[in-house]
Amino acid sequence: MNDLLTAAAGDLTSIVGGLLIGFACGSIPFGYLLVRLTTGADVRRAGSGNIGATNVSRSLGLKGGVLTLLLDAAKGAAGVAGAAWIGVSWLGIEQAAWPWAGALGAVLGHCYTPWLRLRGGKGVATLLGAFGIAAPGPALAAAVTLLLVATVSRMMSAASLCGALLLPAAIWWWRAPSYPGYGVAAALLAAIVIVWRHRANIGRIARGEERRLGSAGA
Repeated sequence: MNDLLTAAAGDLTSIVGGLLIGFACGSIPFGYLLVRLTTGADVRRAGSGNIGATNVSRSLGLKGGVLTLLLDAAKGAAGVAGAAWIGVSWLGIEQAAWPWAGALGAVLGHCYTPWLRLRGGKGVATLLGAFGIAAPGPALAAAVTLLLVATVSRMMSAASLCGALLLPAAIWWWRAPSYPGYGVAAALLAAIVIVWRHRANIGRIARGEERRLGSAGA
């Protein structure tokens, strides 16, 4: 009984701790900071109001958008690596949930950053950065899917949704020993959050009103 209680306590600690560590990393609003420091403007008052790469590029151009994309992916990776290092190497709690909780926490932190009153981004770059560390094969499959859909549809929102939804399925299909049930659960929950964040885009896609890449105002 004591062994079971100890294992349960360690499991809960790794999930909660990983979420908090990932959230802290993911909450850094790089897109907002880049636009504010460069132009003095609030990126949330321009374009889609999002702090992600696509909207930042409307204010800072392609280079600013790419830099935001890389930074948002990097904080996702940092959330996973930080959770695993602090939990396993520093605290010595050998639980498989640390990196997966860190990945989910990073996406949540980006989407609902407390530094901007919970007005964050849509989480796709952070998702790919986080799971690129935790599950590189499935994350690569999701990224390739995103690029293919974006090329064909010229709708970044549709591409992002397809990539995010493919990820938990790819982790489940891979069945790698290093991808426990925590991985599928974390990816699935992150994908649900991303779909929710794209709900306005889904409505515009259904009405045929969604902006396409390269079109006026996109």
